[in-house]
Amino acid sequence: MFKKTLLALSITLFGFSAFAQNSQKAKALLDDVYAKVTSYDNIEIAFNYALENTEANTKSETRGNAKLQGDKYVVDLFGSQQLFDGKMVYTIVPDNEEVTIESPSEGENTVTPSKMLTFYREGHNYQWDILQNVQGRKVQYVKLIPIDTNTEINSILLGIDAETKHIHKLIETGKNGTKTTITVNSFKTNQPLSKSLFTFDEAKYKSDGYYIIRN
Repeated sequence: MFKKTLLALSITLFGFSAFAQNSQKAKALLDDVYAKVTSYDNIEIAFNYALENTEANTKSETRGNAKLQGDKYVVDLFGSQQLFDGKMVYTIVPDNEEVTIESPSEGENTVTPSKMLTFYREGHNYQWDILQNVQGRKVQYVKLIPIDTNTEINSILLGIDAETKHIHKLIETGKNGTKTTITVNSFKTNQPLSKSLFTFDEAKYKSDGYYIIRN
């Protein structure tokens, strides 16, 4: 009986040790990704964005692009543009001739293209996941489990190019069954950007007849 108990305890301890090592390995890879991302002056990505809910039998796909420099970003998606100048978020909708100006939402948990390169730094537990071969590239996945149990996110799979340490794919699964997938098609760095790229010209939009909404 004592030997069986000792064996069971040894197996349990080994399992905990292996889990801890995998968690540390996953975090170390994410640290490498963050160090690589923050080493660039700016980043420009083109991506596919897919939203799917099997229970509701809905699926939508589109393409977008994002330019990021430090905390600032410009994202073009769904025919709209979102700009963050470091202080305020500007959502520009040409079809409605409308601009919404608001402070960044600190409570927003959903991972967006503008946040996908750095969001994983805090608030998650990490697990080492599968390794895939994608067109000759090795893509290592890390699973992120939100520490906050009240979040609407169940888990996130982050696919990382093992050679470049660039993010290749993000798969977010919500507790409501919704799956959001962002696949990076191109990843460019240190591009020549206009000095006014992250500046919102309110006078220009007003002269063009846009309605300005401040939240």
